[in-house]
Amino acid sequence: MRSGPGLERRSAGRTVFGVAAVTMACAFALVVLGSTVRVTSSGMGCPSWPLCFGKIGPVDRYHALLEQSHRYLVALVTLGVVATAILALRARAARPLALVPAYVGVALVLLQAGLGALTVWAKNAPWTVALHLAVGLVFLASTIVTAVAAARGPSARWRPDAVGRWGWAVAAATLAAIVGGSLVVAHGAGGACAAWPLCPAQAPGASAWQLLHRSLVGVAGVTLLGFTWRARSRDSSRAGQVAARLACGQFVVAAAFGAASALSRAAAAWQDVHLAMAALLW
Repeated sequence: MRSGPGLERRSAGRTVFGVAAVTMACAFALVVLGSTVRVTSSGMGCPSWPLCFGKIGPVDRYHALLEQSHRYLVALVTLGVVATAILALRARAARPLALVPAYVGVALVLLQAGLGALTVWAKNAPWTVALHLAVGLVFLASTIVTAVAAARGPSARWRPDAVGRWGWAVAAATLAAIVGGSLVVAHGAGGACAAWPLCPAQAPGASAWQLLHRSLVGVAGVTLLGFTWRARSRDSSRAGQVAARLACGQFVVAAAFGAASALSRAAAAWQDVHLAMAALLW
């Protein structure tokens, strides 16, 4: 049987990648469950934090159960992030790129937990909801970067310029569009514009939030087209070009669910799937 430092490093690298990948999947599920809590108006299902009506276990109320389930998943993701950081430290010789994003993830999950508490204490004030989602998406990105970095060998190096300016523009515009959608829900404007892509002239004043969100989506779409065009014209890999096209397809899917949400006057199911598709694009 073969053994030695090389085999041990490879085993440590596979372990940190496995834990990072599971944590990444749970972080995505956390974003989706957080959306479910928001669109079902369950954000104040538990008026206290961290306990729910003074209980640790499940409660017998629908909104409280959703909110507390979200907190349980937060705890699970936190354990995963901490475990990933510890394993990344032990496997730093085999997976050196994973160490920094793993510890950034630890800092972000702690910040996110604090913002979650602030959101409850502020009784779901719109700015706290939007900030909570924005940081949650950045945290999700950190778990994705950690998982990808953990898949790379010891000779891998960072290349922040690999995606170019268009790539960074897509990331920023997509994040802004999703946060804009969060403000739509937080201000109760989800059903203010039962038309798409524009709002009727007689739409209530709250429809301005809808128009802001749709404008940000339009900007994200333009940057995504620019990124795709750039991926075709520059010396990029075939995989990168395919990924850019898949992102365009995902954008269309997310926009279609957004249109369905608007036309259904913000039915909770359509809103939930819409954010899930947008988070997947992000």
